[in-house]
Amino acid sequence: MRRLVRCAAFAGAGLLCAACNSGVPEPASVDVPSAHMRLTVIRAATDPFLSRHNLTLKVEGAGGCIASTELFPDTGYAGRRNLYLSVKGHIYIVGQFDARVIDPMTCSIVLSEFRHLDREVVFLGSFDEDGERRWTYFPASVRAERALGTREN
Repeated sequence: MRRLVRCAAFAGAGLLCAACNSGVPEPASVDVPSAHMRLTVIRAATDPFLSRHNLTLKVEGAGGCIASTELFPDTGYAGRRNLYLSVKGHIYIVGQFDARVIDPMTCSIVLSEFRHLDREVVFLGSFDEDGERRWTYFPASVRAERALGTREN
């Protein structure tokens, strides 16, 4: 009987650990050669059991410029960020609740209203969870553009 209780306790602990979010930050990066920039979105869990994560955007540009900002947090599978290149040369990181405009010339990141974004853009890819719920970057050649606000894997 004791052995059965111990086995059940170990199995329960294993399941609990598997369901827990790691506190280790998960970076996902992409190089945008046409803008001479490297973008990284870092996801860090804020709750051990719920799908809640802080997201930080870090950009590195030509000449060593670096900028970063906090993005709207992922509070329940709303973390996907689509990446676009505008015809004017700006880079857009667009989430369900926020949009950031990156100017490669000044290495600046600005919060923008959706209505102020250019409509002529090229989808480059997205930052999102993979099938195993790891944070990663999917180029457009690997995964087509997906609507924000939906959970698809």
